[in-house]
Amino acid sequence: MRRVGILTSGGDCQSLNATMRGVAKALYNLIEDVEIVGFEEGYKGLMYADYQIMKPSDFSGILTRGGTILGTSRQPFKQMREPDANGLDKVEAMKHTYKKLRLECLVVLGGNGSQKTANLLREEGLNIVSLPKTIDNDLWGTDMTFGFQSAVNIATNAIDCIHTTAASHGRVFIVEIMGHKVGWLTLHAGIAGGADIILLPEIPYDINIVCDAIKKRASSGKRFSILAVAEGAISKEDASLSKKELKEKKKKGSMYPSVAYEIGAKIAEVTGQEVRVTVPGHMQRGGEPCPYDRVLSTRLGAAAALLIKNKEYGYMVAVKNNEITKVPLADVAGKLKYVDPKCSMIREAKLVGISFGDE
Repeated sequence: MRRVGILTSGGDCQSLNATMRGVAKALYNLIEDVEIVGFEEGYKGLMYADYQIMKPSDFSGILTRGGTILGTSRQPFKQMREPDANGLDKVEAMKHTYKKLRLECLVVLGGNGSQKTANLLREEGLNIVSLPKTIDNDLWGTDMTFGFQSAVNIATNAIDCIHTTAASHGRVFIVEIMGHKVGWLTLHAGIAGGADIILLPEIPYDINIVCDAIKKRASSGKRFSILAVAEGAISKEDASLSKKELKEKKKKGSMYPSVAYEIGAKIAEVTGQEVRVTVPGHMQRGGEPCPYDRVLSTRLGAAAALLIKNKEYGYMVAVKNNEITKVPLADVAGKLKYVDPKCSMIREAKLVGISFGDE
């Protein structure tokens, strides 16, 4: 019997179940005698041997189900080498569980931090196959991550819904989109939702340029403006600070709940227009996966199963030019895929009049 472990780690998204289903159904078809061990709550389940022996029926009816049937948790990579509250060596505990259960390999569905831990376990001698999960689409080595398009749909719908109330009241509306370090989600949702201004972590904004764009719209007879703002958007002033200076500034705290509220307050002060902030928050992770993600998850899962059948370990399954491929996990771990401020999508967005607050 070939025994395969599987876990979902980090933030949840809509198509974790769809991807696990793809892995499982393909494994059952490719390998005559295979058993899948599901670890509960991500790496935590691997550390503390909290698992269940999965049955084929466990993977039925979950293609359209959001969240994860195994549960998930965040286990910061920086703390992986630190003992837990009871002095347990986390890495050794995970290796012990893997060997005790006689796993042939471990399948990890996760984002940046999860991929780093997966690579750490690979370096420790475990057979690993990973899959690219994140609504941020920020994993290096793949054109697309599962969960991203579903989140884009939800964030876009939030902007769509804001349009009517913004137009009715003649207000400036700010929709804060998830994305601390990378702005792919805000960029796609902002363009799809017809936002007038898009602020990304990769393009530091000048609040005066933002306000000028709003004033220009008002002077041309436009009664409202909509901003799609990434939660990690940063001003040119803050971007000019050193990492140490910025860290010290953040330590002092802010009078605003988030960057969107700070931007809103400054816009109201400079333009005199009424401003409202909407934060879809974790709605962007919830609900059922969109058709695109269901297809992508099935393809990625099946490809992962083929790697396992062929005993090709140490890879993350990825998408390149709409073809499924593999990239060495060692090349992926610790790297983020940022929005290039000079990319064609930014240029094209500017051509249709969208401001990024930078010029």
